[in-house]
Amino acid sequence: MTTMTASHLVSRWSGALWSGALGICAIVAVIRPAEAEPRAVVELFTSQGCSSCPPADQIIGDLSKDPSIIALSMPIDYWDYLGWKDTLADSRFSARQRAYSKMRGDREVYTPQVVVNGSTHVVGSDRAGIENAIGKTDKGTGVMSVPVTMSLAGKQINVSVAASNEPAVSHGEVWICSIAKSVPIAITRGENRGQQVTYHNVVRNLLKVGDWTGRSESWTVPIENLTRDGVDGAVVYVQDGSRERPGPMLGAAYTSLH
Repeated sequence: MTTMTASHLVSRWSGALWSGALGICAIVAVIRPAEAEPRAVVELFTSQGCSSCPPADQIIGDLSKDPSIIALSMPIDYWDYLGWKDTLADSRFSARQRAYSKMRGDREVYTPQVVVNGSTHVVGSDRAGIENAIGKTDKGTGVMSVPVTMSLAGKQINVSVAASNEPAVSHGEVWICSIAKSVPIAITRGENRGQQVTYHNVVRNLLKVGDWTGRSESWTVPIENLTRDGVDGAVVYVQDGSRERPGPMLGAAYTSLH
């Protein structure tokens, strides 16, 4: 389906904090090892009301099992009028997808659409195309070149971004998102009526941590700022540009919250 243009403290995305409650009894500190640094961030813009999306949703599920890939589902809301209101969607994901299109200089906003490393878009059901895009973007200057780590300690997440080894890579925004690893949805209306579709690594909360200036920097994020029902993982990424003008992904890390 297509549409035409259709320590630091954490700041909030658009001043809005998606709140929730999740009891954390005990968390053992876990640091993502350097050898597990990912080679790609793959964002899928999907919709429960899009009949072309379930194959792409399954591909994201497959990619989420690959430790070298951070796969994220970002459900959009612009198909809600077709008869089924997406229960996971948020208008800010739609805005992010359009911001990517604006940065590329095209009008390619559709579902299912995958954006690889913040720069190249591919039809979300094209597994080979996604793999090719990962290889292509990995050769870009600074793409996924900045080591990022997270550690859990008590009721907070410690985020560290290393210094850049490339002179051309000297700034970026640091964002953290909480995710639900697996969300089954029974769809009763619209193009996918009668189906139960499982969505993988669904972004449920997204917060700006801070601005990275090319030097080694660290931040602390209270877990209560991220949690809501069903959240069981977190992803931190460093991206060139800004929310309105997103650029290449410079680094990322994932951790389980259980």
